[in-house]
Amino acid sequence: MIEDNETIDEFLARHTSDVEEAIRKAAATEIMPRFRQLAAHEVDQKSGPHDLVTDADRKAELYLTEALPALLPGSVVVGEEAVHANPASYDALQGQAPVWIVDPVDGTRQFVRGEPGFCTLVALAQGGVLLASWTYAPALDRLAVAIRGQGATLDGEPLRAGSPDPGRDLDIATSHPDYTTEEQKRALLGLWTDGVSPRACGSAGLEYLAIARGHLDAVAFSWEAAWDHAAGLLLVEEAGGAHLTLTGEPFRITGGNTLPFTTARDAATARRVAGLLAGGV
Repeated sequence: MIEDNETIDEFLARHTSDVEEAIRKAAATEIMPRFRQLAAHEVDQKSGPHDLVTDADRKAELYLTEALPALLPGSVVVGEEAVHANPASYDALQGQAPVWIVDPVDGTRQFVRGEPGFCTLVALAQGGVLLASWTYAPALDRLAVAIRGQGATLDGEPLRAGSPDPGRDLDIATSHPDYTTEEQKRALLGLWTDGVSPRACGSAGLEYLAIARGHLDAVAFSWEAAWDHAAGLLLVEEAGGAHLTLTGEPFRITGGNTLPFTTARDAATARRVAGLLAGGV
């Protein structure tokens, strides 16, 4: 728990392992016992058949909503399921209180299908600035952590995104067409060109991790829900990568971005992909 007059930097220096423990416990208690064990009544649709929520999502978010502010009194939680129930709670991102941004199960479709490609995403931000993030893939038992200005790690080993090999096609994961407007579809079509190999994305959090590891060159996404992007954006930044919107500005977790946007292994690749997206509009 944060102590009197302790700054957030000091809190992170002392308590990053406590946050990790809370995330692992949420997964062990509420997510993994339901993995490949979901009953039909434990899965619901939100906006449509591709937008699913399960009891694991709801209960893991509730667990973290209690555990994380207990570690950092005065902080608040912006969680995917809570915002679905009360959209006004998203406004906390605009305030000055420390905010925990939580996606309890990122990749719910994969989770429902019994596939291991899902993760729990947690980021800590204040005043719109990302300070720390955790990406935990419980079925794979992999944990990536990023602290602003201190780098990124995967299972304790440093992450460096590097740069794409010259002359090789760029591997890019993109938004599913079901989640794009007609204008965004036209922008994404700019990636269907020589020198680029686009594919549909899976779990956003794991795609960001793939960039930070140098296993994927870039993503191009058409939505800005902070819980999907916050953890991964800081992870890629601290691994040496970059992100840009169509206006040439970095992505803002507080919203108002020109979409789609890209996150890439290095700044040059981000500029290249943003240019292709702008050319498709």
